Amino acid sequence: MSDVIKIKRGVDINLVGKAEEEFAAPVSVETAAIKPTDFKGVRFKLSVKEGDEVKAGTPLLYNKDDEAVKFTSPVSGEVAQVVRGAKRKILEVRVLADKKNEFEDFGSADPVALEREQVVEKMAASGCWTFLKQRPYNIVAETSKTPKAIFISGFDSAPLAPDLGVLLDGNEKEFQTGINALAKLTSGQVHLGLNASKPVGRVLSSVKGVKVSKYEGPHPAGLVGVQIAKNDPINKGETVWTINPEHVVIIGRLFLEGKFDARINIAMAGSEVKERKYYATILGAAVKNFIEGNTSDKKNRIISGNVLTGTKIDSEGYLGTYDRQITVIPEGEDPEMFGWLIPKPDKFSISRALPSWFQRQIGNPTYELDTNLHGERRAFVVTGQYEEVFPFDIYPVQLIKAIMTNDIERMENLGIYEVVEEDFALCEVVCTSKIPVQETVRKGLALMKEEVG
Repeated sequence: MSDVIKIKRGVDINLVGKAEEEFAAPVSVETAAIKPTDFKGVRFKLSVKEGDEVKAGTPLLYNKDDEAVKFTSPVSGEVAQVVRGAKRKILEVRVLADKKNEFEDFGSADPVALEREQVVEKMAASGCWTFLKQRPYNIVAETSKTPKAIFISGFDSAPLAPDLGVLLDGNEKEFQTGINALAKLTSGQVHLGLNASKPVGRVLSSVKGVKVSKYEGPHPAGLVGVQIAKNDPINKGETVWTINPEHVVIIGRLFLEGKFDARINIAMAGSEVKERKYYATILGAAVKNFIEGNTSDKKNRIISGNVLTGTKIDSEGYLGTYDRQITVIPEGEDPEMFGWLIPKPDKFSISRALPSWFQRQIGNPTYELDTNLHGERRAFVVTGQYEEVFPFDIYPVQLIKAIMTNDIERMENLGIYEVVEEDFALCEVVCTSKIPVQETVRKGLALMKEEVG
């Protein structure tokens, strides 16, 4: 295998509005929330009620199918509201932060000296276990399973993504301790994927006890799913776990300090953001204080996460558990006269019929895009577009059609165990048929979990 794995199929969407690599003034966190919708494959049960006093690390929810796994408060304060939706489904548990910033004590320990069961118990009780995602199915990892490997992507190639070296800077000891804990959980190796084309920062370059792989190429080179496929593909009956590097730092703090310290850094990005910088905050923080006075007066789309896989929220919404940026772009509500017939140079496309294709061959143009779909759903036909941006050894169109027809055997044969929703994000962008590809893949994964387990 080459020292550098080259990803050829994919495309970079260079949007206007990347965050400058400097930190803005601190923004206070008045409320924070856990959103059960962030966690796939979990049946939730409340551990608290409105008005209860909690500390950072106090359980707010637990998994009914794996009661050891707790979903804990990122701040200390009062449980302000339990937001419910249809059929009383829990949508958010909001905590009003106090000034004391008290923590539950889980006890410090060196993970190297602990048995696997002790590491699992500490992570599950503190809320850190919920950072681990399991493939297949893209669900919260099951404590009863041992993965063949754990994968961490050390760079993000999505549009307007922050530099992880900046996000992690100064947390060398915490990151290394988190890696030591993760090493106890797998029967194989902890893999770390790095960008071969850019500096990775002190934290990622100095870590020990991981198998490092380097990648170059367009998005989705930074997706952990691509890195799994190129290193150790998932076969039927096998399990792989993934985790974000910023969450590894939080795990490290748990073992070093004995507390659930959910501090993270995020980026504010997008063409409609005025102060595009990095911000120190906390998991699940309310976005209101980041947004107020910091965006244009247009009708905008606020996204927790990036424009490809993030979640639409309003100005009173909360940062998702797995998100490392807040993105603000214009809503695309206005109809476009003559649509694609006018060859506008500022319209992104992978088609050679538009000028942007030629621009990408000679330079690195940026685009100021909105949320307009430029059409409605239509017949699903084979165009070859998916294959241009999908670097897996999988037939993407055939797999999507198998999901649509609930053909479980074909889904298995076509490789559904290897992929999750985010792996198809670019397919959704370039899809002429306007198919909601990620939503379709999520339904397929849910069906496989229910039928096959």
